[in-house]
Amino acid sequence: MKRLLVRADDLGYSEAVNYGIAKTVNDGFIRSVGVMTNMPTVKSGLALMKRKDLCLGLHTNICVGRPITDPALIPSITTESGEFKPSSEYRSAEEDFVNLDEVVLEIEAQYRRFKELTGEEPHYFEAHAVKSDNLFKGLEIVAERHNLPLLPCALDGPVTFRTTKMISAMEAGDPGYDPFETLKRLSLRDYGDDECPMMVCHPGWLDQYILTHSSMTLSRTKEADMLCDPAVKTWLDGNDIKLVTYDDIA
Repeated sequence: MKRLLVRADDLGYSEAVNYGIAKTVNDGFIRSVGVMTNMPTVKSGLALMKRKDLCLGLHTNICVGRPITDPALIPSITTESGEFKPSSEYRSAEEDFVNLDEVVLEIEAQYRRFKELTGEEPHYFEAHAVKSDNLFKGLEIVAERHNLPLLPCALDGPVTFRTTKMISAMEAGDPGYDPFETLKRLSLRDYGDDECPMMVCHPGWLDQYILTHSSMTLSRTKEADMLCDPAVKTWLDGNDIKLVTYDDIA
């Protein structure tokens, strides 16, 4: 039997995203959800999900909304208004401007908030949207400090989670994106016993906050529909593909 991990990122991003993710959990087949603990709608988003066996991860965020830490203590990643610097600044920067000590402060704060909100440790631990060597170093420091299951950045190819090589797919920015076709291509490849395919999704509905703060819009609605489509689950069952979470990865 083949296996496939499908996760939903960005719980807490906005009310519409929360409702879309909750739909994929309550009526679809999402079992792994990344939580943005600094966002104001995160608590209400968690309350929308009815399943109790979810694999919740800390989706560490340093580019959307306000930090949990006092912005004055982390000036390298915040604006004068106290918001996080947007992802566009990270993409356009010629050098990594993230201060390691500062980002560790915020990662720690988001980790503590996760435990307050969920009453448990993160089942996996990774980062949202931006590439920064110091962000990744900060994640490693906090993960080692608290013995957290770190999932390295998966934007550039396979990464190792615990002892398993995770082969990822995130094609939402491609023209004509069809999430079901992506899922099928990823699922049907040949994998070794120490490998597992991982589809990173960002399901959600759209509201004004998302339309003005994210470049990822219509792909969210496409993924939300696909992840709730009974025909997709039937296809997975018919192809002997078992859906797993990070809790199942050795």
